[in-house]
Amino acid sequence: MSEGQKFQLGTVGALSLSVVSSVSIVICNKALISTLGFTFATTLTSWHLLVTFCSLHVALCLKLFEHKPFDARAVMGFGILNGISIGLLNLSLGFNSVGFYQMTKLAIIPCTVLLETLFFRKQFSRNIQLTLTILLMGVGIATVTDLQLNVMGSVLSLLAVLTTCVAQIMTNTIQKKFKVSSTQLLYQSCPYQALTLFIVGPFLDGLLTNKNVFAFKYTPQVLFFIVLSCLISVSVNFSTFLVIGKTSPVTYQVLGHLKTCLVLAFGYVLLRDPFSWRNILGILVAVVGMVLYSYCCTLESQQKQIEVPVKLPEVKESETDPLISAENGTGILADVAVPKVPVWNSNKDLDA
Repeated sequence: MSEGQKFQLGTVGALSLSVVSSVSIVICNKALISTLGFTFATTLTSWHLLVTFCSLHVALCLKLFEHKPFDARAVMGFGILNGISIGLLNLSLGFNSVGFYQMTKLAIIPCTVLLETLFFRKQFSRNIQLTLTILLMGVGIATVTDLQLNVMGSVLSLLAVLTTCVAQIMTNTIQKKFKVSSTQLLYQSCPYQALTLFIVGPFLDGLLTNKNVFAFKYTPQVLFFIVLSCLISVSVNFSTFLVIGKTSPVTYQVLGHLKTCLVLAFGYVLLRDPFSWRNILGILVAVVGMVLYSYCCTLESQQKQIEVPVKLPEVKESETDPLISAENGTGILADVAVPKVPVWNSNKDLDA
């Protein structure tokens, strides 16, 4: 098997793992939060990260990957920023309507494109921009309902979008600069993310739910779903870092919207959630946008390989990482993704 085939197989595997684990954790968390009444999403996310770190530490002891220490300040800043972005996304959901929150999540892609264009000189062709627009329109049609605005909610949403974009781009930069794998970065940043959310989680959850996480009655059924959610989160977190490492932050966000559509579909089929023709139309438009995005990325990647056989250091980076890459193993290392936000009733893959 050639190096390009191995790279493509690894990318498909990472994408599949991300989709399956994300949809699974949404179903699990929906049962935990909606059915059993455990509404402490931020605190639950901190437990997810703690279990992920413990799992990776066991893997390290078994020598399944190599520990590679690097700039401690960069790791700490990255971990804390990721934790803050999760908290801000939860606050955004708490202070805004679900419709406005969905608009906040849709804004992450154009914001990421803008930041990478301004600060990293990354080029996005008109075809890529058009396919992203189609995708966002489709997801917007399927998920956005009311758009109730308020000052506090708008400010929190703006901060959430900025921190999320910077965290994902920062992951890409860290992996490339320090030449670390997604597993190594996840292992070193998890403690800072978990600590940040463990400190602020009970406060944020209390503010949003008017309940105390430590006073909640933990029945055997609740404990079972919490443990199950934490175990699935290991796969979610690992696949998140892996996908961004093999593709790009923008491609990861595109995959996130694919999971949104799948969650809506599974919610209708398995949980009998309300579903309308508007949802169906939005999902179909979004899927068309995703297919066109991957197709355009593949074409641009192939064209670039033909026109520039030898990559020059000065060549500007372009968005040529499709959902299923057809390139020959020269994919640009990307980074991790911020944990998706806990919106169990729509599309969250508790990105712990």
